[in-house]
Amino acid sequence: MHAKDILIDGYSRIQEEVHATVEGLDADLLNARPSHDANSVSWLIWHLTRVQDDHVADAFGREQVWLTQDWLKRFNLDLPRHDTGYGHSSTKVAKVRVDSGDLLTGYYDAVHEQTLTVLRELASGDLDRVVDERWDPPVTLGVRLVSVLSDDLQHVGQAAYVRGLLQSTAS
Repeated sequence: MHAKDILIDGYSRIQEEVHATVEGLDADLLNARPSHDANSVSWLIWHLTRVQDDHVADAFGREQVWLTQDWLKRFNLDLPRHDTGYGHSSTKVAKVRVDSGDLLTGYYDAVHEQTLTVLRELASGDLDRVVDERWDPPVTLGVRLVSVLSDDLQHVGQAAYVRGLLQSTAS
């Protein structure tokens, strides 16, 4: 098995978990926050998708799906166009609201498709290419891809937990 196949499998697991977490939730549950400072399912899924979109596009010299496929307009959030949710205050988290899970999964699926496209084109030597020199040591493509994979899996796990918490209190 090649490294790119492992990465493709890992990113596909994110997609499976995004769908499982969002499926069947109405807008009220998607946007609900267990407490004033907690994140909603919608914010967590939007954020993990924005981070993947931003970081993978940047690492491969591509445009973000958020901007090229009209997702910015479809979400219609009161946030800057390049916002990924990093460092959001409670007030900004509250601005990420959706009418349905289809918007979240549709955007994730579009980002996932772009991610798979670039991963399928990888050669093993590509993973050593430096993509960010602001860190010491500089960040390679392989490290960036694993970092996004890890961050996204953590966030989808958080979203699944929030879903369970909200459903248990709604019963």
